[in-house]
Amino acid sequence: MAQPVALAPTPRTKRGSDFAPLLRQVKQAGLLERRTASYVIAIGVNIALIAATWAGIVLLGNSWLQLLLAVPLAVLTTRAAFFGHDAGHQQIGSSRKVHDLIGLLHGNLLCGMSYGWWNDKHNRHHANPNHTDKDPDVGEGVLVWTLEQAEGRTGLYGWLSRHQAKIFFPLLTLEGINLKVSSALFLVGRRRRHDARVELLLMAAHLALYFTALFLIMSPGKAIAFAALHHALFGLHLGSVFAPNHKGMEMPDDDSDWGHLEKQVLTSRNVNGSLVTDWMMGGLNYQIEHHLFPSMPRANLRFAQPMVQAYCAQIGMPYLSTGLVESYRMGLGHLHEVGSELRADQAKEKNSAS
Repeated sequence: MAQPVALAPTPRTKRGSDFAPLLRQVKQAGLLERRTASYVIAIGVNIALIAATWAGIVLLGNSWLQLLLAVPLAVLTTRAAFFGHDAGHQQIGSSRKVHDLIGLLHGNLLCGMSYGWWNDKHNRHHANPNHTDKDPDVGEGVLVWTLEQAEGRTGLYGWLSRHQAKIFFPLLTLEGINLKVSSALFLVGRRRRHDARVELLLMAAHLALYFTALFLIMSPGKAIAFAALHHALFGLHLGSVFAPNHKGMEMPDDDSDWGHLEKQVLTSRNVNGSLVTDWMMGGLNYQIEHHLFPSMPRANLRFAQPMVQAYCAQIGMPYLSTGLVESYRMGLGHLHEVGSELRADQAKEKNSAS
């Protein structure tokens, strides 16, 4: 793989033009070229491991030991979601139809969530990361990301906002179910469209095959426990991969006149690590590079990283890469700070009442 090419110091110029020299360097290094064969092997291995895990569930018989296999199944299900994510970014091959097929098989059939819904949501996130009015990942919901979103929250939502840093990881255990429900609701609203009907049929097939297999292999109690554990670990794993990437980073608004480089680098954070970290996080620990070059095959992101970091240093662009624990500390610290105003208001109310 080509090494970073030393560039002459580049003066800051007009909005948007800073990205062009970096893009040329990355293209010259061949890092935007597809790695289809590698993906074919990786997808094949993942499917084989999923099949082997299910075979192990069958061989163990009706036993509580079967629940242990929910752990590798959750990891492999997350891997399937990563392949669906990569297909949505057109990273695997040259045909959109092939990507859509891979996305539908991995998203709808293997994971039971809508590939179309994910693409719609995720593309809006990439276009305007961390923008509270345009990025659905930081829109107001169960969690809030700005003091303005938290203001005036009462009742259950107020309690959630006050304690959101503490309950963040427990909430992720519900994310596996939330992905299914949210994507199904999205598709039901578009059910007159042919593609939505195809997605709903594939999701229905997933649920039928999944629960039929569980209830045929296990007793009802064990089947429910297995499904709950599998989905909790899947949501925790997937959410833990996406959580460190943007939380606690810059949050632009409509007055932020940023070009592509600024918009993607200043709102994103990388996670340092080894090849194990790369594998467990699906390459998304190179979040800055992924946002700058979303169609770059994930295996090339680690080769692009030193180029991007060196270029940002040359033009004076802040570039943040931290350890995994520090990235979570920053994200949870941001959530804690957002809830501080509500906690202060609650303390005032208690003091006045006493």
